[in-house]
Amino acid sequence: MSVSPAKPPSDAERDVARAHRPFPLNRVVLWGVVVAIGINALWVVARNENFGWPVVAQWFFDPTVMQGLSVTLWLTVVAMSLGVALGLVLAVMRMSGDRLASGLAGLFIWFFRGTPLLVQLIFWYNLSTLFPTISIGIPFGPTFASWDTNDVITPITAAIVGLALNEAAYMAEIIRGGLLSVDKGQAETAAAFGMTKGRALRRIIIPQAMRSIVPPTGNQLISMIKATSLVSVIAMADLLYSVQSIYNRTFEIVPMLMVAVIWYLFITSILNVGQGYIERYYARGVRRSAPAAAAPTAVASVDPTFATAEAGR
Repeated sequence: MSVSPAKPPSDAERDVARAHRPFPLNRVVLWGVVVAIGINALWVVARNENFGWPVVAQWFFDPTVMQGLSVTLWLTVVAMSLGVALGLVLAVMRMSGDRLASGLAGLFIWFFRGTPLLVQLIFWYNLSTLFPTISIGIPFGPTFASWDTNDVITPITAAIVGLALNEAAYMAEIIRGGLLSVDKGQAETAAAFGMTKGRALRRIIIPQAMRSIVPPTGNQLISMIKATSLVSVIAMADLLYSVQSIYNRTFEIVPMLMVAVIWYLFITSILNVGQGYIERYYARGVRRSAPAAAAPTAVASVDPTFATAEAGR
């Protein structure tokens, strides 16, 4: 029995054997240029005396600034909570088969998204010029209670109402988009299990829709933090108003504005971290590891969120 001599490797086989990942020279150069520009920018800003960094450090934790910061945070939490709650109701109404409910929700969204937030805040603050009194009663009938508008619409109530209603219009569309992203088969499966529409919406649809709702809601929350600065025009003592009241006395405009900028950046950075955690929490059901081997038999696909909800029934 003869044994044939080993065949020498071809050029292609030798090239594969010596294959290696090329050195990313272009990427390294690009990174070097970006880092150099960033360091230079930070150096220029830090060395620029016109920013008044000693003044920034002096006023950064001033009680007036901290009071304004607390008002900004409190106003953001209240207005955002009301906006999300009302937005959920509007989204359900918008998707309803009832034309009256859908039409009213669409009209609300059209008006509050179509007018500037600053105009809305000024309108609510000056509501007494249109309606000197606010009354509760039967239309074209007796009045049960009546209040002076100036006593009800204070700067804080005008800020809350203006921010919350404006936010509700945007959140309604965000939530509606998230609900529409859920496969209709989930609702049909829930109905087959005997679940009511409300229970299916709460236990099945909304948890799955959160994957699409959380990212834009995080953006809206960050926008709300910055939008609270608009309430300074109605004499609401938020962070920007507090900073303005200080530089009106000291004439240190740029340093005091830098105090507000740094606080806004600090808050939004924390919110970005929290948003990332929430996104990972609601995306845990869609993360999959590669299967070891493909099973030859067909397996029915069951959504993990749906399975979890059904297990908790």
